[in-house]
Amino acid sequence: MKDENKKEPVPVQDIDVGTAADVEAVMKKYDRESNVRIWEGKPLIVIRWLSVLFSIYCIYVTLFSTALPEVRLTTFLGMILILGYLNYPIKKGVTRVNYMPWYDVVLMVAGSAPFFYFAFHAQQIIKLATRVTRDPVMVAIAIIAVLALMELCRRCVGIPILCVVGALLVYTFATVRFGKVIYDLFYTTTGVMNTPINVCAKYIVVFIIFGAFLERTGISGFFIDLANSLCGSSAGGPAKVAVISSALCGMVSGSSVGNTVTTGSVTIPMMKRCGYKPEFAGAVEAASSTGGQIMPPIMGAAAFLMAEYMGVPYATVALKAILPAVLYFAGIYIAVHLEAQKLGLKGIPKEELPKMRLLIKKIYLLAPLIVLVALVSTNTYTMQFSASVAIFIAIGVGLINKDNRINLTKIVDALEAGGKGTITVAVACAMAGLVAGCITSTGLASKLITAIVAVSQGKPIIALFLTMICCIVLGMGVPTTANYCIMAATCAPILIAPEIGINLVSAHFFVFYFGIVADITPPVALAAYAGSAIAKAPPMKTAINATRLAIAAFIVPYILAFNPAMVFIDTNVVQVIQICVTSLLGIFGIASALNGFLFGKLNPVFRILLIAGGLCMMDPGAMTDMVGLILVIGTTFWQYMSSKKAVSA
Repeated sequence: MKDENKKEPVPVQDIDVGTAADVEAVMKKYDRESNVRIWEGKPLIVIRWLSVLFSIYCIYVTLFSTALPEVRLTTFLGMILILGYLNYPIKKGVTRVNYMPWYDVVLMVAGSAPFFYFAFHAQQIIKLATRVTRDPVMVAIAIIAVLALMELCRRCVGIPILCVVGALLVYTFATVRFGKVIYDLFYTTTGVMNTPINVCAKYIVVFIIFGAFLERTGISGFFIDLANSLCGSSAGGPAKVAVISSALCGMVSGSSVGNTVTTGSVTIPMMKRCGYKPEFAGAVEAASSTGGQIMPPIMGAAAFLMAEYMGVPYATVALKAILPAVLYFAGIYIAVHLEAQKLGLKGIPKEELPKMRLLIKKIYLLAPLIVLVALVSTNTYTMQFSASVAIFIAIGVGLINKDNRINLTKIVDALEAGGKGTITVAVACAMAGLVAGCITSTGLASKLITAIVAVSQGKPIIALFLTMICCIVLGMGVPTTANYCIMAATCAPILIAPEIGINLVSAHFFVFYFGIVADITPPVALAAYAGSAIAKAPPMKTAINATRLAIAAFIVPYILAFNPAMVFIDTNVVQVIQICVTSLLGIFGIASALNGFLFGKLNPVFRILLIAGGLCMMDPGAMTDMVGLILVIGTTFWQYMSSKKAVSA
């Protein structure tokens, strides 16, 4: 007998989804990385090969160079300025083909020349020390270089980070001697060449290139097919496919917006066809793609910076991120399952799904990731060496993949994509270095600690809340990498201060997570806007739904701050198992309450009980676990029995 409550899939031809042009229009409106010059013919070939050579140079330098940091980093930044001005016009909406105005040529040459000059005369400049600022020419080239970097930042990253940098520069010049500021910010490794750009040039660039090669092996399609095979036939299967595939693909790409567009073009039409509302379909993809940056083992570029700032191996960061990532995606998965149950949605017919026996034959596509994790975990090989080996493994895997065989053209494309993908990250890291340099020169960190402690009156919850607001607001216009660098230099030391007393690892995870969720938090939620463009849904509704789905990302950081056992600090195996089980039950309770459905519609009282129980269980502790268990299990059992009675009646 046919189930009348189950919704039939919508015919494919009746699905209204955004075109590539719709997505491009939205991204050009909100995302500065999407506003690039249009090159064709010979200029396109020249610029493409410049990007390719830059990627090859970066791989060579990270593996073999023994040059001074001042030489490596200034050369790297000089090349970034050239590629940056070749790719990014002065304003949005420039559509003129093969056009670069004279003033951009001047900016490109004048901005990159000081860095190359520094690289060629590094020994003499280092010996001069602070005396270098007695020469007006040396002062002038430093100012020109920094201003050129800031202008490129405005073009490809955005204005918000410039507001932060500008305010700090004004404060620094007003409180510190002019010559010292110039010396600290440009001629030492405490300014532009601070930790962020060093990590970018040493580690991040190689992993960006690795991600580009991995994408060209066809692994994204494999992840989508694997997710389809595993859960596509279950209730509301396409949304579950989106959660799993976007988590895996986002881990590789490291870009929430880019992954939303890539996998969303496949998963969002599937979700709409299944019967999900457009704003919900776009939100599922945006929230899942954003979470890719917290998904071990790659975790986007910021994870390498976390390892550097905390002084721990990268493998340790990835290990500690496992449980929070599982909770994040479990929350989204539970929410889409409950939504499917509430709407009575079906899955995809099994005959339309990929066969697992065929997918098993392509398991070799995972070889680059497995090799990368194995090499990094040994602590014997450097991260850049591990990534370089993984690149060659990816090429080998691509050669034997007959369905998506890699060739010379794809190798060139990957190197080009890696070079271009490095521009915004490098510029953002350089700006973060300026922020850190200003804070160091002025001693602002201690003043900020004093101010926050005074405002919060020594209460950690207030300091955490203020930090969260700073991370989200800054993250609305700043890439995750730069956001984390700035927060790690400003807010993390405040949280770690004895007056507040947050654990070092917990503090850095806290600012990292809230920097990421800015991509789906209204009013500027770039990933949600990209999803809404594909789903043909209102952007703000999509962003609100994405925030609700990603609720774990707003709760877990607070739990980490007050009880770092969730990141396996001061705990044992039994406690870890207990934490995993109770945390998953807790996120189930919260997701059910926010969805308003559990075996049936939930009334406000039960929703409050589930939220309270869920929060208690996510806080590792015997008493809170017991209270949470009673509330969540009790409410679930009551709701189940009520639904059985309703069915019987």
